[in-house]
Amino acid sequence: MTLSGQSSSGQTRRRFLTTTGGALGAAALATRAAASSGAGRVAVLGGGVSGLTAAHELAERGYAVTVYEYYDVLGGKARSMDVPGTGSGGRKPLPGEHGFRFIPGFYRNLPDTLRRIPYTGNANGVHDNLRSGTETLFARSGGRADLHFPLRRVTTPPRPQDLTPDWIRDQLLSVLQLATNMPAYELGYFVNRLLVFLTSCEARRDRQWERVPWWDFIRAEDFSEEYQRVFGIGQSRNLTATRAEESSTRTVAGVYMENFLVFGLLGLGHDGDIDRVLCGPTNEAWLDPWTAHLRSLGVEFVTSTQVREVLYGNGRVIGVGVSAPDGTGSRVVTADHYLSALPVEHARPTWGPALRAADPQLARCDALRTDWMVGVQFYLRTPSPMVHGHVNCLDSPWSVTAVGQAQFWDGHDFPAEYGDGRAVDCVSAIASEWDKPGILYGKPAKQCTKEEFVAEVWAQLTEAVGTAGDPVLKDEDRLGWFMDPAVTGMGGPNPANREQLLIHPVGSLHHRPSARTRVPNFFLAGDYIRTGMNLASMEGANEAARHAVNALLDADGSAEGRCATWGHYRPPELEPLKRVDELRWRLGLPNTFDLG
Repeated sequence: MTLSGQSSSGQTRRRFLTTTGGALGAAALATRAAASSGAGRVAVLGGGVSGLTAAHELAERGYAVTVYEYYDVLGGKARSMDVPGTGSGGRKPLPGEHGFRFIPGFYRNLPDTLRRIPYTGNANGVHDNLRSGTETLFARSGGRADLHFPLRRVTTPPRPQDLTPDWIRDQLLSVLQLATNMPAYELGYFVNRLLVFLTSCEARRDRQWERVPWWDFIRAEDFSEEYQRVFGIGQSRNLTATRAEESSTRTVAGVYMENFLVFGLLGLGHDGDIDRVLCGPTNEAWLDPWTAHLRSLGVEFVTSTQVREVLYGNGRVIGVGVSAPDGTGSRVVTADHYLSALPVEHARPTWGPALRAADPQLARCDALRTDWMVGVQFYLRTPSPMVHGHVNCLDSPWSVTAVGQAQFWDGHDFPAEYGDGRAVDCVSAIASEWDKPGILYGKPAKQCTKEEFVAEVWAQLTEAVGTAGDPVLKDEDRLGWFMDPAVTGMGGPNPANREQLLIHPVGSLHHRPSARTRVPNFFLAGDYIRTGMNLASMEGANEAARHAVNALLDADGSAEGRCATWGHYRPPELEPLKRVDELRWRLGLPNTFDLG
């Protein structure tokens, strides 16, 4: 909601400023007084992964931090939530969530934070609550053969002299030939495209591959449907909620292909195993210990508070207008520094014309796009025997992905701890495509009622992971379901989703802002910030917060140590080839391995 228009509660920007105007003069005086006293107060706007990371880093460096969060709970899209009315007999309610947590081995910033969150009995804090999946199932419909992709190193990390393009090509081909049914020439071409990206310099990645759709980069149109499904759709829409025909090659190749697939299989530059999940509901395994630790560091949390406008004057932010989510209780909060960690779709409306004029990169954020990527949890009477890892339903029109949760929750007795004792497992499924017709009702997801949507997701999942004669997931085993309450109005004329996902179409990298702004006491965090990660993810949110804190420390002239940050792994053995490519880029020549 913007303050220049009418809110759902009927509150206009003029009315908001009228009700808070009496506080603005006092806010400016308080800000100047705090700055002169060196109080080190920071207002963090947003209590998701990015906001909590920023609070963690700042509190460790002696700052007084207050986090303002819209919901009455913390964690943003990462949080788990109780399913109302499902706990009985002393059990906790069934656990629900926005979508399953996925913490792959190539993440480096987030795992560092997890290690620094104390957890009883764990030497490495919350990090010890990660569990590894051993394979991914690329599930096919219509009688097509499923693809089982082992998630383990296929070789020991090579000696430096062995890490050559030929060696990499041989290793990848050996894995793909075992895992897929594609002809050798298609696999060979795809691996060659990966070599092109692996040896591309940063300038070519930023200025060429950022503007080339992944679909075009791998020439999906010229190859088989199997090739298109496995390497095209399955690596873009199902994983990043962006269509392969428009998703940035720099994002898809740089994140999933280069780091998750190539370096994961080769055992290079990872924090741990390729695919990891938490050993319990997110709040229990991670967020509750985290917020408890932050409170012990002095962090204050103000929940059920919506940020309305970041107030700008005299070259600085002088306060933040907030209210309850329903628009009541308008007031201005002040601090020495302000760090906005709101999702981009909620941050943009809080930047008024004066603030936008002070830093043009804020206006460029209007070009960033979000889309729907929402999960459903299904509670089952029997364990889900799908796969020990994630399922990617390649033929699903709604790009469904899923994971059976309870198999990773060692230390938990699901029926004894959750619900009414009947449910023994939870399958968490996510739909990433909301604009194509489904298989039951012939309607896009956004036109379905919530019940129709759930039925479609279940039908697409069960069709992919089993057959009519041998179903893996059975209707009679399903006890119930839960869907994120942030999705409202389904089946009506105006469906809405308050928790959308940033997507990565070509060119979007160049609209993403830096954590440092031109306003000396205003900083940005969130998964839309330009970082080494370049992907809407918990890792990107964590890294962005670290950059924002470092920018704040620089602006404050602080002597405190700066936050460590990790970008993607870059094998030193490939750097000579990248330097050659940099020269070829400057000369207008293609990459050495680029055969067109």
